[in-house]
Amino acid sequence: MTEMSEMFKKMSLFGIGVISLTQEKIEEFSQEMIKKGELSREEGRKFVKEVLSEQEKQIKELEDKINNRVKETLEKSGVVMKSDIATLEKKIEKLEKAIQAMGKKEPK
Repeated sequence: MTEMSEMFKKMSLFGIGVISLTQEKIEEFSQEMIKKGELSREEGRKFVKEVLSEQEKQIKELEDKINNRVKETLEKSGVVMKSDIATLEKKIEKLEKAIQAMGKKEPK
């Protein structure tokens, strides 16, 4: 496990949610680690980049989970979705065209 991965683990263990960290706080933490000699400047930059990347990943995962949960809830509740209405509108248009075509074929 890399030193930075180990730091991620330590941060999680201390209850610092990566999602809730601001870039400024991440950079401050990195600078403190550099001052203490626990990270080189290059490792500090890499650390900030990795934390921000992890943060972005976690935010995306959370958004996906929320969206899926909302979708499931709406489906269970029977609420009609825009996509359902659009599908029905397309079917109605096809039926109208079929009826018009049948009307034109009938002898008068």
